[in-house]
Amino acid sequence: MKQFLKIKKRNFLIIVFLLTAINVTGQIQQHEEDLVKATINKLFEGMKNTDSAMVSNAFASNAIMQSIHKSKDGEFKLTDEKVSDFIKFTGTSHKEKFDERIIFTKILIDGNLASVWTDYKFYIDNKFSHCGVNSFQLFKDKTTWKIIYIVDTRRKENCL
Repeated sequence: MKQFLKIKKRNFLIIVFLLTAINVTGQIQQHEEDLVKATINKLFEGMKNTDSAMVSNAFASNAIMQSIHKSKDGEFKLTDEKVSDFIKFTGTSHKEKFDERIIFTKILIDGNLASVWTDYKFYIDNKFSHCGVNSFQLFKDKTTWKIIYIVDTRRKENCL
């Protein structure tokens, strides 16, 4: 009987240890996801408020931007955009107010690499303009997540 109780106690302690480890790992993962989201949200908040410093702070120095869109002839095109031009544009006052509303649909993190998928709707002066998907790649240096790559799609139909 003592041997049986000893085994049960050992198994119980193993289960408690494993559950604690799983919980701690889950908390760390959630914390990193929150930090990744904060970086991306900072980008769009800066864009909405014409704050080029906030936008610039979301990007790594060597970041890449691309866009996939349908041309007038119906062909899909991949267009390169300069991050520096985007930052300059977002910091310039405009008559219109730009607002990209995103929904985080998928976040994957492996160490210092994060891949994020967001659906979005883009509004100009609160009027719907277009929608699509953003795909982000982020890198975490010692403490900070930075966007290293964005590619987006753009369309006016089939927007949820």
